[in-house]
Amino acid sequence: MQQSLEKVRLAYEALEEKKGEDIQVIDIKDITVISDYFISANGSNSLQVEALVDSVKDKLSMNGYDPDRIEGVRSAGWILMDYGDMIVHVFSKEDRLFYNLERMWRDGKIVSKEALGI
Repeated sequence: MQQSLEKVRLAYEALEEKKGEDIQVIDIKDITVISDYFISANGSNSLQVEALVDSVKDKLSMNGYDPDRIEGVRSAGWILMDYGDMIVHVFSKEDRLFYNLERMWRDGKIVSKEALGI
């Protein structure tokens, strides 16, 4: 559990460092077996989406965490980064509004920035 929160904290910081917008962390471990945490953020353009993905990947890799897989074409506007116990979704603004994934996970618990120790 502590390792999961460490990954979440690192991913949040990486997204914040690159000015990710509307970063949300949802604890979903009590409602699904697919993962413990769901993180979503969006960038204002395709270059920022790419920078956000690179920032998360680099920061987690420097701390010994590599993704199980990364899906999505960076220019498509939605990238999924699967770290097993944490899934990071990076969207363009338009795609985030269209898919509204947070609605699917509304039964999860919102994790505040303060709870992550940031």
